[in-house]
Amino acid sequence: MKGSYRIIVTNARLRYDFTIHRNITIVKGNSATGKTTLVEMIREFYESGLQSGIDLKCECACRVLGGRDWSVLLAVMHNCIIFIDENNEFLPTDEFASAVRQSDNYFVIVTREGLANLPYSIEEIYGIRESGKYASLKQTYNEFYHIYGRKDYTKPVKPEIVIAEDSNSGYEFFEKLPGKSSYHVLAAGGKSKIFEKTLSQAGRCLLVIADGAAFGAEADRMMKLIQHEKNIVLYLPESFEWLILKSGVIKHHNLNQILEHPENYAESSLYFSWERFFTSLLINIAKDSCFVYTKRKLNPVYLQRRMSDKITAVMEGIALQDNDSAED
Repeated sequence: MKGSYRIIVTNARLRYDFTIHRNITIVKGNSATGKTTLVEMIREFYESGLQSGIDLKCECACRVLGGRDWSVLLAVMHNCIIFIDENNEFLPTDEFASAVRQSDNYFVIVTREGLANLPYSIEEIYGIRESGKYASLKQTYNEFYHIYGRKDYTKPVKPEIVIAEDSNSGYEFFEKLPGKSSYHVLAAGGKSKIFEKTLSQAGRCLLVIADGAAFGAEADRMMKLIQHEKNIVLYLPESFEWLILKSGVIKHHNLNQILEHPENYAESSLYFSWERFFTSLLINIAKDSCFVYTKRKLNPVYLQRRMSDKITAVMEGIALQDNDSAED
């Protein structure tokens, strides 16, 4: 399943109108904000149709999943948008994560807690905003592809320490960057360890770089941390592979179109997250060129100055290279 879907759910008192773009969408918020009401309205419409007093408009079938038999029910659902309320104990389990990974459905999950077992995007975390008798989803975090945390900077961010999510190609790129300014690069060892690694470097000017496409579960505590630590900047592109693709280093006949609307190309049953989609895309379009890419080991061509300049230029507001150091 792929694409974006607008969902309009109404009854005599309420109207929900929102669009989802990826296989996993998270709806957060405190009690009495309308989260469970949304799920119940969808359930009632499925069971009773218009006789329920509810109308639901969407190009895709909308279902509700819950209870002890959830895995049996999910096995017969295909190409649906599945809503799940937070009172279901299976949500944080590895069994559920495995089922989502293999599913051709989209999932809208109501939860107040981060779900570390699922790689959902920081861009797809929502709350519910009420306006009169109507309600809509608002994004909790809405600075897509931008620098988070520092609100008052007027000059490019020049970190002392760069914390990379892992020790793969992204880490190697920032560690060996031509003309690199005087910062050190540390590998966190995975997204779940970024918070602790950041705390261990408290008091220094930090730039934390992680894959925004799968960082959603870590968002809350990192956002709270950077609100109190002015020297920490969080940068969340979709992934390192997205940075390369976005830079224009590699030419492909419809790459711009894909990057503008990834939802139309990222098949949910194949890609657990968009991070995996962009990795696969880069590997495929670069395989017959000098830009051959692997996630484990960086191709040295990306470290040529003219190439690295294009990649770092995508990172607006961040200065990782000295302007007076250049090479061909």
